[in-house]
Amino acid sequence: MAEISKWLTHEDQKDLFELLFAATLNLLFLLLISPVLWMLGTPTLTLVLAQGYGLLWVGLLVSTALLKFAHRLFKVNIYDHANAFVISNLIVSCLWQAGWALFAASTVHNFRSGAPMGTVVLLYLIGLLSCLTAFLAVSSFFQGHIYKFVSLPVALLVFIIVSLTL
Repeated sequence: MAEISKWLTHEDQKDLFELLFAATLNLLFLLLISPVLWMLGTPTLTLVLAQGYGLLWVGLLVSTALLKFAHRLFKVNIYDHANAFVISNLIVSCLWQAGWALFAASTVHNFRSGAPMGTVVLLYLIGLLSCLTAFLAVSSFFQGHIYKFVSLPVALLVFIIVSLTL
């Protein structure tokens, strides 16, 4: 076991470690909120969020593969066309973050009807925390500091704006 953890934390395995860490935290988040949502009377919200995370991971895999294909096709890389490379990655990562925030806010909105104020506050807190765990998934694919610096505020801002307008 020690050999596996040593291998996994080696610099050559940074991408794999980031992916496994994010996936583990996404699952851990779902496991931790399940009893809370069950006590609040909205246990199906866990299933909806789990389906959302599944679609998020599949979408990230597909869109990252397509983006890498487009980068190779147009010969865009960090060394020759740094601006195009960074901006295209930034756009994709922010779109995923904004998409998750929109999904989380609208999902929470659908489950809050008729609930007491304390339950509504907890549901929105869980939605906000889901944006943070989705951020870990997105940032495991887009690991640069600029992507993390921009996409997390985008997710939080979209979640807040959508939550206030629904």
